[in-house]
Amino acid sequence: MMARIAEASPRTKARIAGLLYLIVIVGGIFAEVIVRGRLVVPGDAAATAHNIVTHELLYRLGFAVEVFYCACNVPLILIFYDLFKVVSRSVASLVVLFSLVGTAVESVSLLAHFAPLVFLGGGRQLGAFTTEQLQAWSYVSLQFFERGFAIALVFFGFYCFAIAYLIIRSTFFPRIIGVLLAIQGLFYLINSFSNFLAPKFAAHFFPFLAASGVAEISLCLWLLVMGVNVQRWKEQASAAASLRT
Repeated sequence: MMARIAEASPRTKARIAGLLYLIVIVGGIFAEVIVRGRLVVPGDAAATAHNIVTHELLYRLGFAVEVFYCACNVPLILIFYDLFKVVSRSVASLVVLFSLVGTAVESVSLLAHFAPLVFLGGGRQLGAFTTEQLQAWSYVSLQFFERGFAIALVFFGFYCFAIAYLIIRSTFFPRIIGVLLAIQGLFYLINSFSNFLAPKFAAHFFPFLAASGVAEISLCLWLLVMGVNVQRWKEQASAAASLRT
C-alpha cells in the first residue's frame, strides 16, 4: 500500500494526507469532547469513576479511537515529508521528527487513559484497596494523561512552526494557511507551558487554543478538496533538484 502511495501523483498524495488528517481531527474531537468531556467531572473522582463504569464501552471506544488516530499520524507525516522535501529537506525532516516524537509521547500517555479501566474493573488483585482509593487513583491517572498530552502538544507546537514555514515558502499552498498554523503552534506552546507553570491561566486560555484549531482544519480541507497545485509543485521540485546538482 505504501508503495502505491509513493508512486501516486502529488495531488493524490495530498488528498490521502487530507483524509488521514480528517481522521486525526475527528478522532481527537471525539476522544476529548465526546468521551473525556462527557465522562470526566473536574475535581470529583467518585463521579468520574461512576461515569466511566456506567459508560464503559464509550470510554473504551474513546481510547481505541485515540490509539487509531495516533497510528494514522505516521503515514500522514511521511506523506508530508514527500510533499514538502522539495521546499526544504532539513525543515521537512523536522516536521517528521517533531510529529513522531509528539505522537510517541501521546501514545505512551494513553496508558494512563486506560488505567481507570484496570482500577475500576473489580479484579481480585485489587480487593485489598478501598473503593475510594481506586476512584482516586483512576482520577489521578487521567490527570497524568492530561499532563502527558500537554507535553505532546509542545512537540506538535514546533511541528506547526516547521510546517508553517514550509507552506509559506512553498508555491503550491496558500500562504495564509501557513500563517494560521504558526499562530496555532504558538498557542500550543502557551497552553502547554501554562499547564506546567500557571494552571489557572491555562483554563482561561483553552478557548483561544480551541479557536486556533481552524488552522489545521483549513489545511485538512485544502488537502481534501484542492490537493496541491501540481504544476507549481513540479516547478519547485525541478528547482530543488537543479540546486542539488
